Amino acid sequence: MPPAASPPGPHFTPALFAFLQELRENNDRAWFEANRDRFEDDVREPLIRFVIDFAPRLQKISPHFVADPRPNGGSIFRIYRDTRFSKDKTPYKTNAGIHFRHAAGKDAHAPGFYLNLAPGQVFMACGLWRPDAPALALVRAAIVDQPGRWQKLKSSLAPRFALEGEQLARPPRGFDADHPHVEDLRRKDFVVSTSFTDAEACAPDFIKRYADACRAAASLVKFLTEALGQPF
Repeated sequence: MPPAASPPGPHFTPALFAFLQELRENNDRAWFEANRDRFEDDVREPLIRFVIDFAPRLQKISPHFVADPRPNGGSIFRIYRDTRFSKDKTPYKTNAGIHFRHAAGKDAHAPGFYLNLAPGQVFMACGLWRPDAPALALVRAAIVDQPGRWQKLKSSLAPRFALEGEQLARPPRGFDADHPHVEDLRRKDFVVSTSFTDAEACAPDFIKRYADACRAAASLVKFLTEALGQPF
């Protein structure tokens, strides 16, 4: 049987943002271990409940995206930073993140819907972030092959959403510099986002607001998913 839905009420409270703010100011293992119960009660458990409750809403957007409430290996990003190749050796992330990725995806680089929670930085993002070279080539080819659909998609997203992310300085090799969508062919990311206030994230209807934002931008995720040869 699927996990039971949460009782009515907000998933997130100001306690989540308070914990993350204090973690930002005390980013060390001793402080975290002393406050581990707060992390479990105010951050991780609310994230798990949100994932469980979002699952039926996600299925209505697309049955091929996954809401996995497991605290490790599922939709919820770990709080621990990978410091192996970073000059910043602080051990913990100071945000909470959830990624509802495509069932065929294996990591954060798959098409998906994302939720970021941090003090003053609450946002929904969706699309394709830092895809590998083969995936990027497929997306660029889809834009060239379906320019009308791509333009219609972008028009439907405006003005609420605009594509974000890094771009190449020049058109990628093999693509026409005069193509009408050359600015998009230069992209390394295909992502849109929209922000919420901390207070909105703590409101009982936040899960609906988040779902509405995902639904409004789902046409981009559909285009990207199909460009990669996967069903939406």
